[in-house]
Amino acid sequence: MINKRMNLMKHFIKKYPFLLTETLLTLLRISVAFIFLSHSIVRITNSTVGQFGEFMEIKGFPNGVVWVWGITFYEIVGGILLAFGYFAKWLSAGFILILIVGIILIHASFGWFVGEHGTGGSEYSFILIVALFVIAAVDRDKKLL
Repeated sequence: MINKRMNLMKHFIKKYPFLLTETLLTLLRISVAFIFLSHSIVRITNSTVGQFGEFMEIKGFPNGVVWVWGITFYEIVGGILLAFGYFAKWLSAGFILILIVGIILIHASFGWFVGEHGTGGSEYSFILIVALFVIAAVDRDKKLL
C-alpha cells in the first residue's frame, strides 16, 4: 500500500504541472492580455478616465484625458490582439512602456509591495513586465523557426 502511494506521488510530481510548455505559454499570453483588457474596461465602466486624465496633467502630461483614452484604446485593442497571439512582440513592448511609466508616475512612490506589506507598490507591474518579456521572446522565437 505504501509503495503504491509512493509510486503515485512520484508519478504526480513527474507530470506536474500537467500541461505542455507551449500550452502554458499560451495561457500566460491570454492571462496577461486579460489583465490589460479588464483594467481598461473597468476604467471606462467606472468613469475614471477623467480622474486619471487630471492626474496625468498634474504629472506634466498636457491633455491628460487624451493620453488616458490613448492608453485605454491601446489596452483594449492590444489586449484583444495579444490574446489571439497577433503582434505579441510589439504589443508587449508597448505594454512594458505603459507599465514602466506607471511605475515611475504612480507605483514607485508607494514602495515595492501591493498588498499585505504595502499599498499600490510596484511588484505586480514588475512581474507583468517579466511576463511580457517572456511573451515577446516566444513570439520572436516562433518567427525565427
